[in-house]
Amino acid sequence: MITSADRRIARNSLLLSKLEPEMADAVLDQSREVTFERGAALFLQGETADCIHIVVDGWVKLYRIAPNGAEAVVCVFTRGQSFGEALAFQKRDYPVAAEAVTEARVILVPARVIAALIRETPELAMSLLAATFVHLHGLVSQVEQLKAQTGAQRVAEFLLELCPVEEGACTVTLPYDKVLIAGRLGIKPESLSRAFARLKEHGVSVRKNHAAIRSVGGLRAFAESDPAEAWSKAL
Repeated sequence: MITSADRRIARNSLLLSKLEPEMADAVLDQSREVTFERGAALFLQGETADCIHIVVDGWVKLYRIAPNGAEAVVCVFTRGQSFGEALAFQKRDYPVAAEAVTEARVILVPARVIAALIRETPELAMSLLAATFVHLHGLVSQVEQLKAQTGAQRVAEFLLELCPVEEGACTVTLPYDKVLIAGRLGIKPESLSRAFARLKEHGVSVRKNHAAIRSVGGLRAFAESDPAEAWSKAL
């Protein structure tokens, strides 16, 4: 049974936000909500995709296991975010695995439901395309960060995403453990510690799972600065 509160969250997801409320509810009426304990697998790499996932509470990571056994975090999703749209519709194998990194409630939307409704409502196909585009744009942004930003700048961007304000001071709570944060940002855990130390120069103080930011605007300026400027000054 999907509660009215969780329906409201799901209707704001990429998959359903462009649909009329009645159509979104028709999709949710044929879906189910599952609670996953921390560490539980939603699906494994190589399994056939048969549903779309909408997170209504908690955090879920998508990751790949490399041939050498190393884990590469691809994305992390939280409340109101959906994933797996294109794969489920095409019945492709998952190129990643999904795991709940906190206790998480997730709505599973069967791909067959989406396929049937698309024949009646072309707007749903546009929602699928829009969701796929947003996910692709997010991956492109990740590649850009890896190539153009230092580790400290990537950590600054991560903290900025958590900030509830655009300017001034604030304190944010790190949503999951630092090992996962490092994996999401493409750095090693020890490099994350060094990045947090570097951010002290930019008004960030980290204690346990809280980060106090003296100036959101100042931190944004650092995150958006050109690393080459710092390197040229050191020469």
